[in-house]
Amino acid sequence: MKLCIPLLVAGVLLTGCASQPDYREAKNGGFGYSQSQLSDTQYRIHFKARGDDKAKAMDYAMLRAAEVTLEAGYPWFTVNHQETLIDKEQAQTSPEFGFSQRYARVTECGAISCRTALYPTAQLSSGIFVGGTQQSEIESVLQITLGRGEKPADGNSFDASQVQQHLRPQPEPQSD
Repeated sequence: MKLCIPLLVAGVLLTGCASQPDYREAKNGGFGYSQSQLSDTQYRIHFKARGDDKAKAMDYAMLRAAEVTLEAGYPWFTVNHQETLIDKEQAQTSPEFGFSQRYARVTECGAISCRTALYPTAQLSSGIFVGGTQQSEIESVLQITLGRGEKPADGNSFDASQVQQHLRPQPEPQSD
């Protein structure tokens, strides 16, 4: 019973982390979106995520660019510069605690024959696990300029309403 409680707590913590939406405002440099206003019509947009899905990170950066554009009262924006940064250098360390049962093989020999028996033994282990997992982080960075009037026909200018409509995350279907 004592072993079940730590496993239950770990399960709840992992579920809590997994249940956070991908598209959210970043808190304290964490995962999600953030922006910096560079001038009246220029912004730098960041979207940081776990994993290495470049397309998803770029889509979410574009979605945030569209939201910033519409919030500022502009209909379109131009992407002046874009970068995608992937960091795979992080090594995780985590405490390790385990209980296992092994069997000791004991052979006893007499004058005529030998007899082998297995005896159960319990083993408790604890320690720190270092560096066996590699977690990727990806960050998409856009520098945008907001615009009014006729949208340029180049491939770097986007209608903010259309971008928002196409890239907004869809709610998860409810299971019965």
